[in-house]
Amino acid sequence: MNIYTDGACRGNPGPGGWGVFVQDTLVEFNGSNTHTTNNKMELTAVIKALQYLKSIDYEDRIIIHTDSQYVKNGIEIWIHNWLKNGWKTANKKPVKNIDLWKPLHDLTQGFNIEWKWVKGHSGDYGNEKADELANKF
Repeated sequence: MNIYTDGACRGNPGPGGWGVFVQDTLVEFNGSNTHTTNNKMELTAVIKALQYLKSIDYEDRIIIHTDSQYVKNGIEIWIHNWLKNGWKTANKKPVKNIDLWKPLHDLTQGFNIEWKWVKGHSGDYGNEKADELANKF
């Protein structure tokens, strides 16, 4: 299952939105927040995508496409040390957006996920669709 996620924000912080496009089934959904950051919206999009997959009891391979290096690096690389360090960074500071990283980490358990970074605004149809959904706020 190919899923594209994106977040958007006007101002940082400011009003923002998130979008999810499930390419295989053409399912799309989105949401917004009146005061947020781009990173929060990027994380929220992935959380909402995984919540959707749990709600339909999806168990096969998932490819999550994101244009956020923050999300991709966070979930594939940084999170291992955060968990070892009690959700603290290498500088012993609390992880930013922990309120979203914790549920994202929990949601990834049990799924077979491949994370793919895609360059934003580069003509990739799925990414453009997720971006369009994220900007409907």
